[in-house]
Parts: sequence; structure tokens; C-alpha cells
Amino acid sequence: MNTIPELREQLTKTIADLHKRRWCEGTGGNFSVVVQKKPIQLLMAPSGINKGQIAPTQLVIVDEQQNVIDGKGRASAETTLHIEIIKKLKCSAVLHTHSIYATVLSDHFEKQAAIRLEGWEMLKGIKGISTHETSIDIPIVANNQNMKELSRVVYTYLNSNIPGILVAGHGLYAWGDSLAEAQRHVEILEFLLSAVWHKQLLPPVR
Repeated sequence: MNTIPELREQLTKTIADLHKRRWCEGTGGNFSVVVQKKPIQLLMAPSGINKGQIAPTQLVIVDEQQNVIDGKGRASAETTLHIEIIKKLKCSAVLHTHSIYATVLSDHFEKQAAIRLEGWEMLKGIKGISTHETSIDIPIVANNQNMKELSRVVYTYLNSNIPGILVAGHGLYAWGDSLAEAQRHVEILEFLLSAVWHKQLLPPVR
């Protein structure tokens, strides 16, 4: 079991890695890792902080009621969503990115309610998938500034067979049994979404 100082270093590095990929520019994105399961306590970046300049000491610990119990700053408004995902899936980390691919594609395909990822070799980077000869549907839910309402909608789509969910025009939430797995799922899903994006640009094969 990692200590809280170790988790602070690991989460800070993860945020820095995602920022360098331009998946959480400025104050965009929010990220959590479980430091206590019962009752749930999360290590998170505080609301409004530039994700490219965060230090381990700036991370805060938040309880299930979104109270900051260690550190300075406010809990992200989307903490409720993190907690609902963690409660239902028993995962250990949730990462929310704002890449151009996830943001625009989720808006474009909102009426379809999902994006199908099919036949790509990189699918094997997702937990439980061992072949490219498969498909996975990543749900898309409508955005909502009311986090309790958004959390209720997202909750109905959550299951252990998917590694993430898209909020239309907003971005990707991905999770994992560890921070490392959650980051891998973000990287895989972001790659696959970029593949879908670029395939849309290709002319039909004659």
C-alpha cells in the first residue's frame, strides 16, 4: 500500500504527463486517487488550479461530502461524479481529461449515445481485452452543470466492462484498479478516439 506522500508524488506526475499531452490544459480536468476506502477519502487537485504547475503539496484530501479535510483550496465541483464512479466500480482512481478529440467527438456523436471502438490493436491495452477482434462501446451522456443530476445519469451506464465514459462536449472520464491502470486507460482511449477522428477525415476507399 502506497503512503500518502508517495501517492502525492505519483498523482502529480500523472497530471503533469497528461498536461504535456494537452489533455488537461489550463485549469481543465480533474483527477483523484483513493487514499481510504471506508469511508471514502480522495487525494485530488483543488478546483481552479493550473494543471501544468501543480505541486504535490497543493493536492488536497476530500471526504465523501466534498469537504477538504487536508490541504488548502476547494474541492472540484465534479468530486461527486468521482465518488459515484468509485463507489459503483470499486476502482482506485478516476482521471478526467479535456482533449480536443474527446471533447469534439463526444459532442458530434452525442445523439448516438456511444462511440464504438472496434478492430484496433490498441484495444488490448484495456483491462480484460486480449484481442483486436472485438469492439467496445464508450457511452456518451449529455453534459449538465448540476453534478448530482449528471452523476445519477452516469451511474446508470457504469459497469466493469468499460474503462471510461464521455460527457458530450466536455471530455473523458476513465478509471482503473490503480492510478497506473487509470492512466493507461486514458492513454488507450485517447489514442483510439484520435484514430476515430482521423479515420473520419479519410476519403472513402473505392
